[in-house]
Amino acid sequence: MLTTPPELPSGVRRLGDFSLDRRALPIIAAAVPIGALSAVVAFCLLRLIGLITNLVFYGRALTTLVAPGAHRHSPLLIVLAPVAGGLLIGLMARFGSEKIRGHGMPEAIEAILIGGSRVQPRVALLKPISAAISIGTGGPFGAEGPIIMTGGAFGSLLAQFFELTADQRKTLLVAGAAGGMAATFNAPLASILLAVELLLFEWRPRSYLPVAASVAVATIVRGSLLGTRPVFAVHVAHLTLHAGVYGLCVAAGLIGGGLAVIATALVYASEDAFHRLPIHWMWWPALGGLIVGLGGLVEPRALGVGYDVIRQLLRGQAPLSLILGILIVKTLIWSLSLGSGTSGGVLAPVFMIGGALGALEAHLFPHVGPGFWALVGLAAVVGGVMRSPFTGVVFSLELTHEWGALLPLVISASSAYGVSVLMLKRSVLTEKIARRDLHLTREYSIDPLEVLFVRDVMCTEVICYRADADVVDAAADFIAQERAPRDERHRQRLYPVLDGQDRLVGIVTRRDMLAAALDRAQLPAGSTLGDVAVPDPVVAFPDITLREAANFMADRGFTRLPVVRRDAPDRLLGVVTLVDLLAGRLVDLQEERDTARVFRLRPLVPRRRTGEPPVAVR
Repeated sequence: MLTTPPELPSGVRRLGDFSLDRRALPIIAAAVPIGALSAVVAFCLLRLIGLITNLVFYGRALTTLVAPGAHRHSPLLIVLAPVAGGLLIGLMARFGSEKIRGHGMPEAIEAILIGGSRVQPRVALLKPISAAISIGTGGPFGAEGPIIMTGGAFGSLLAQFFELTADQRKTLLVAGAAGGMAATFNAPLASILLAVELLLFEWRPRSYLPVAASVAVATIVRGSLLGTRPVFAVHVAHLTLHAGVYGLCVAAGLIGGGLAVIATALVYASEDAFHRLPIHWMWWPALGGLIVGLGGLVEPRALGVGYDVIRQLLRGQAPLSLILGILIVKTLIWSLSLGSGTSGGVLAPVFMIGGALGALEAHLFPHVGPGFWALVGLAAVVGGVMRSPFTGVVFSLELTHEWGALLPLVISASSAYGVSVLMLKRSVLTEKIARRDLHLTREYSIDPLEVLFVRDVMCTEVICYRADADVVDAAADFIAQERAPRDERHRQRLYPVLDGQDRLVGIVTRRDMLAAALDRAQLPAGSTLGDVAVPDPVVAFPDITLREAANFMADRGFTRLPVVRRDAPDRLLGVVTLVDLLAGRLVDLQEERDTARVFRLRPLVPRRRTGEPPVAVR
């Protein structure tokens, strides 16, 4: 007889809007130094990019972040510098770590999905160096992807020194990645949103709070290292917004979404083309560098990170020749060279391409404010390429502090997001993951098992046996009933055993009954079901959710559980099975699939036709 409630496994909790316990406090505390370290890493990487750029293109030992194409250079230097950088990256990837290839986001996602959020120490060292070489020699990439990977690597390395779960390591990895992003762009809220929309794969306090702590600290430290001004500050006193402008924002979003689709397709068409080459992948970044160099001959300002060009576009100061050059050349060399497996991020190039698209639209659309349409185009292309509309909107606002453009940015980014999702199954950030035979979904919804209780689906018409019943007689009766293929005994498979006062004293399974029938000679004379039943069975309560019950079953390895009262654990209420848990999924499926007309319209005055009976509209 059960006298006390059995202990429930970890994962079964008190019901509430959110779940959080004290185990999150050490993780939040660990995220604080990770955020500070991420800001230092971002600062060092930006300075290293500046140093390499100055050495290669200007022959001076300065760390100031400059554009490779700000001055005229020898055509031979423009062509050969990216090739040399690509060759160095290929050698580092071949003999160091292949994980440094790519723009950083897919590698971070892969570490979370299948790597237990463990990152090798050599990646933390080689990734920023390879990115600095790639960008510093003219690569048309951003520093944010490598910083995300590097910050995540440091967060993961710190986590690996302690005895933590994979989820806790994931949280610290993402805390480092988001901290690096915030330090790069001085965009704390957008960095948190990017973590939620792309890296965490959940929206829970246990992961949000450490990430927020890391981002806050990284942004504060960034202020002392790089300043607190917005990266691309614009100064517009007033925006002339009206219905026509909002309609054109939809058009800008649709165009931006189309450009995002084209750029994404080019990236993976390029990757497919490189995979067909009869040479080792170590040489691919050098060939990608050749593409960059040839594009640099056409438009030198398409080389490098291009923060100066983005700033010029967003202030409405770019000439048409630069706008067209960036829009065409930057899109091509970024897409095609990224497919070669070189090292570099995607955000800064997407900012520049989107800003150029919007600046071109500004020549066709009515004037709203200096750089307004460039900002709208930037948000659209970011929303389409990254498939993260919230991140695209908030990034655009935090980069410029143009808060009056909030609604236009929401319209354009959402329109581009819709086009991208409709036309492409995967984004530039996740297609590489899919090509490695992995799958991830970026849709978030409430688990239907979380809103139904065990009491809603449990079976209450339960076949039970008495504890004092003779085992042989009960087994013979069971075998006789088994001849009916759809008999309830055949479907139930777990049978509670009750005493004379209907109290639960144990359970027997279908296998137990079959064994008793087959080995009756081995049973002691006079054995009862109470003697062979499993005492103190694992039970469920009617007021736990189906998700908790599913976790309970997975933790204990059961597919069927008796359900008892929480205040009287020897009083049986029913049985819940794994099949019953699917009822929650069925409810969700029916709500998504089944259609019904709720309201029907009736005319106030029935219409009559000559020679015909009146007809009511329903």
